[in-house]
Amino acid sequence: MRSAPSLGSILAQALRQFALVVMAGMALATVFILWTPGSFSVTALAGQLADALSPRNAGLPNPVTPLPPTPTPLLSAPRIGLVSGHRGNDSGAVCPDGLTEADLNYDIALRVKAGLEAAGFQVDILDEFDNRLTGYRALALVSIHNDSCQYINELATGFKVARALYSQTPERSDQLVACLIDRYHKATGLGFHANSITPDMTQYHGFDEIHATTPAAIIETGFMYLDRRILTEEPYRVAQGVIDGIICFVRGEPVGQ
Repeated sequence: MRSAPSLGSILAQALRQFALVVMAGMALATVFILWTPGSFSVTALAGQLADALSPRNAGLPNPVTPLPPTPTPLLSAPRIGLVSGHRGNDSGAVCPDGLTEADLNYDIALRVKAGLEAAGFQVDILDEFDNRLTGYRALALVSIHNDSCQYINELATGFKVARALYSQTPERSDQLVACLIDRYHKATGLGFHANSITPDMTQYHGFDEIHATTPAAIIETGFMYLDRRILTEEPYRVAQGVIDGIICFVRGEPVGQ
């Protein structure tokens, strides 16, 4: 009667069969590589195998490249609001040749926005009766306007700046007005036309709509008749005066020096 094979002989036979399978697999891989030149390299194949067997990919069906770290979001830049006077509502003052105050205001607002954004601010351009004005919060709000395009007299030249008559932030708004007056005059050379500030400026509707903590001012950058040249031919100086005034206020710079 034949004796049962020993455990040692069973293991030896299993190892021989495993070795034959491995050798056959290597032979097939070699043939595949030889038939597809340039498609694979032994080094690359070995690297992929090592990557697949590494602990970080354990249990995964395919090698996985780690995702890059999520960047930490930057803090929001400080916000400034600009009202483009009359925009979205009416034309404002109109010159005989068709130049409108609304168009002039918007051109200046766009230039101011570009300059402030280059300085690191977020800037909103708001229409005259923009829904966003309700409860609007910002470091400052400036409404940009211009005066008449009719001849009044030889004194009807220069700019005007005012804040709300009953401002809830009088000291901050006064500082904003002071900075705008000082820097606008320096940038444009225009004089401050204080004696023609009207209730339409000091009781400007936007002052009552924005949040109580937002300092605000309204500026009329010139008279469209006598100051037309600088307003239309050198608008970059006009815009720079408003930019400098806002930055002066935000940074707490001195005025009158």
